[in-house]
Amino acid sequence: MKPALLAYSSLPAERIGVHPPTALPAAIRLGTVHLAVASLARSLEFYQRVLGFALLGQSPAGAGQAAGADLGVAGSPQVLVRLHEQPGANAVPRRGRLGLYHFALLLPTRADLGRFVRHVRAQRVHLGASDHRYSEATYLTDPDGFTVEVYRDRPRAEWWVTAEGEIQSALDPLDEAGVLQAAGDTTWQGLPAGTTIGHLHFYTGSLPEAAAFYHQALGFDIETWSLPGALFVGAGGYHHHLGLNVWAADSPAATEADARLLRWEMWLPDTATRDAAAARLQAAGYTVAQLPEGVLATDAWGIRLLLRAEASSRV
Repeated sequence: MKPALLAYSSLPAERIGVHPPTALPAAIRLGTVHLAVASLARSLEFYQRVLGFALLGQSPAGAGQAAGADLGVAGSPQVLVRLHEQPGANAVPRRGRLGLYHFALLLPTRADLGRFVRHVRAQRVHLGASDHRYSEATYLTDPDGFTVEVYRDRPRAEWWVTAEGEIQSALDPLDEAGVLQAAGDTTWQGLPAGTTIGHLHFYTGSLPEAAAFYHQALGFDIETWSLPGALFVGAGGYHHHLGLNVWAADSPAATEADARLLRWEMWLPDTATRDAAAARLQAAGYTVAQLPEGVLATDAWGIRLLLRAEASSRV
């Protein structure tokens, strides 16, 4: 029997999701996603032509450093993705490696999503799509086998929850005709101002272990817990900043020979909040290292998170 659904706005904030002993503040944001790729030139062609990234900077290989490129939105200094070239890196197999499942670009409006869909269809690139109730999402695969989600959120007033506070998701068909209609006659000009990293989704080996790191220690709320083999966690009542699944639980973790997620970044409001999160992870037994730009923590599958503070200088 399906649970009765309530409007998201009908429940107070404290009743949305399952809260950890110490919760992350609502004012977090996801920072740069660092990826190891086999060919920088190949990836840049895809990320610029198909996804619409602007090239913000590029560095050659040398002095022990891999060639790299910073990608973001034209006119903004914020680096959304940094590509690190690793010639010969193994491509990502389908559900064959623990680590990154996908990262997701959040567009500001439905019209932006419509322009993106029309652009990708014209490029003749395969595009998957779903309506998740709280969002409308599309999916592409990059040259190294990484999945990239490009989506837009519905307003929270249109989200649904159960009486227990679980945010409701779905895998319904996307109303592509409606999305395209919302785009009007305006053409795609690359990622629009206001595009952010909306969330990331990881293949993990165990949901209890994933919850121990990301929920109990780090401090994300569990927003959705009844999906088969997955937990969605977020801060501030967001549907999810992270997806955690066990759909590839019997697979090995990504290694240094593979195209992989090198690290992801999360910005916290201040150094005190950042250091408190790092202290919780360290107290729980996880590897934590102090770096000049923040605190690096590693989960049970080698997924690395750099905790950063808005008050510190961005590098």
